Amino acid sequence: MSNTDPQNPSNMQEQEQQTLSALSNELEVFLRSFKDRDGNYKYFDKINNMMATSSTSITIDYIDFDSFSPLLAKDITHNPDEMLSAFNEAVISVLLEIHPDYTNEIREHIRVRIGNYAVQKGLRDINADVINKLLGVSGMVVRSSEVKPLGKRIAYRCLNCNQISFSELKGLSLKKPQRCLNCSEKEMEMDVESSLFIDFQLVRLQELPEDLPAGQLPHYIEVTILGDLVDQCRPGDRIMLTGIIRIDQEASFVSGGNSTTQRTSLFRLRMEGNNIEYLGGRAGDKKTRSIERISISAEDERQILILSKKPDIYDKLVSSFAPHIYGHEVIKESILLLIVGSVTKKLDDGSTRRGDINVLLVGDPGTAKSEMLKFAAKIAPRGLYTSGRGSTAAGLTAAVVRDKSGIMMLEAGAVVLGDQGLVCIDEFDKIKAEDRSALHEVMEQQTCSVAKGGIVATLNARTSILSAANPMYGKYDPYKNITENVNLPIPLLTRFDLVYVIRDLPEKEKDSKIASHILEIHKNVQKLSQAAINIDLFSKYLAFAKHSVEPELTREAINIIRDYYMKMRNVDSDSMITVTPRQLEGLVRLATARARLLLKDKVEREDAERSLFLVQRMLETAGVDVNTGKVDLGVLHGKPFSEISKLKLFMEIFSSLSGEEKNDVEENVFIGELVKTGKFSDSDAKSHIKKAMNDGQIYERKAGFYSKA
Repeated sequence: MSNTDPQNPSNMQEQEQQTLSALSNELEVFLRSFKDRDGNYKYFDKINNMMATSSTSITIDYIDFDSFSPLLAKDITHNPDEMLSAFNEAVISVLLEIHPDYTNEIREHIRVRIGNYAVQKGLRDINADVINKLLGVSGMVVRSSEVKPLGKRIAYRCLNCNQISFSELKGLSLKKPQRCLNCSEKEMEMDVESSLFIDFQLVRLQELPEDLPAGQLPHYIEVTILGDLVDQCRPGDRIMLTGIIRIDQEASFVSGGNSTTQRTSLFRLRMEGNNIEYLGGRAGDKKTRSIERISISAEDERQILILSKKPDIYDKLVSSFAPHIYGHEVIKESILLLIVGSVTKKLDDGSTRRGDINVLLVGDPGTAKSEMLKFAAKIAPRGLYTSGRGSTAAGLTAAVVRDKSGIMMLEAGAVVLGDQGLVCIDEFDKIKAEDRSALHEVMEQQTCSVAKGGIVATLNARTSILSAANPMYGKYDPYKNITENVNLPIPLLTRFDLVYVIRDLPEKEKDSKIASHILEIHKNVQKLSQAAINIDLFSKYLAFAKHSVEPELTREAINIIRDYYMKMRNVDSDSMITVTPRQLEGLVRLATARARLLLKDKVEREDAERSLFLVQRMLETAGVDVNTGKVDLGVLHGKPFSEISKLKLFMEIFSSLSGEEKNDVEENVFIGELVKTGKFSDSDAKSHIKKAMNDGQIYERKAGFYSKA
């Protein structure tokens, strides 16, 4: 209370202190006497351990408090400021008896946090009715600022008489005293030693995608986070935030002779964070969401280990992935390996070997590519889904934005939010070329570099990328190579470990099964969710495999992969390069991921053989050179060997005809020589001449005569 309060302020202050001390005495009884099911003094033990863990806050379970006193529990919703300050006093009182020195050291920083809070609202339901009330709100963190010190109590020293005056924080603003209370001197300077500062961070919380009503934009709220809560959540985290709704007055600028700020009667809602709990990574409905990052309890771990011992576990895992989609077993298996990933190896020189697997699906419309992507994003421990047309380079990687205070802030994009998880990019071919180029670095170096607005930063983007693209002309043309079918740059295509072509070919038996499967789902929706493994356990199994198992290669697996690599490098001994070291690393990643999925600590023979099978299946669809019908990975690298050898022959014949004097070569003679080799037809020869002219290798000096450029 300030000295200007009317009607004997000292009496009012005493009354307030009496009610506060009576309340804190009552809360102290709760902290000392509450026992959990095992008969332990739950909160007394927590306070007792505060010094050992160097913590300044203690979390009270709302359900425990409600069972102790429903009246006080109701009060905490409607008068949170009073209740929380009484709670802080109660904790200080208990802690003083146990560790008096530690209490005096952290007295100003002690905070009581409310966990498992029952009064929850959606972000759209926050309005004028809930100002100064305690609420629980679920959302996704989309932006967080740097941590700054906030002056909670600032001391000002009088330059005349050395007297110190204090200014207390009200909301987010401080008022400097006009003059010294002792000598009325106006000259005062801040005394940092006697002031109290706490950590402060601004976070933006946005509505969860699954809570968004149709046709609405997501709502967001700015959250101020203080003390030991700072840096608890990062962009991309789904959290349940408990906090008090505050208001800040809007300021409007009035331009006159010199622009001045004028306070308006409009206010802005803000939330003051009290506690942060994590929502599970899988999007369920509000009631079933677990209040933590996908956490695996001892019981879950026991079930996971029992599952992993079953002989048919691998088939069960594959069949549990998107059970509502018929077939595509090889692709489902590849996506499971991509979710689990391989081990990222750190070398002594500081460089790393990528462990994340990237997969591209290219296929005809209506082959359930998007469905598989959405399902993968849903069950992955940390999954994001985005579509091509609505994605820019900034949205995929990172953007630099200016916040209200004029400070440049980094805003994370999809691959940064999906760090150590999975990003599904649908309609991959529809992303603009300049935006797609941002992914080259992400897919190989696993970082995302930004140099804008004075911010030069390299962010981690250790993410697996699962993409789907449509062929350029609607349906996949089997008479063209994959690079001619898909509108993607070749360097990006080579960064995918697996590229699958999904073709929609009419087959009587298969079509009948697909039709029955779809119609059965429409008839009985429950059948859709009857997977071999419960979806929650399935999600936990994948999270457990990803974070708990690090298999090592056995000598046998190494030999199998090496033999395959050497064999593929020497196909037909016709200097035909079919695989590169990049594919060799891909084989190792796939074999390790399979061992990881089965919770093994060694990569064995069958894991290596399965990785060869998956790559072989990819080569059968995407890696066949349509000119020769042979497998040739050159088709993924731009030009198959058959085309390279044709170009070589074309230039050799041209050079031999022009001779050392570089004479002009007559068109008819040249075409005749090309046809004689048996590798060119008449029209083929003409198109190669046209191509060579476009590429600037030869030019037409006069009609029907060509010369080397």
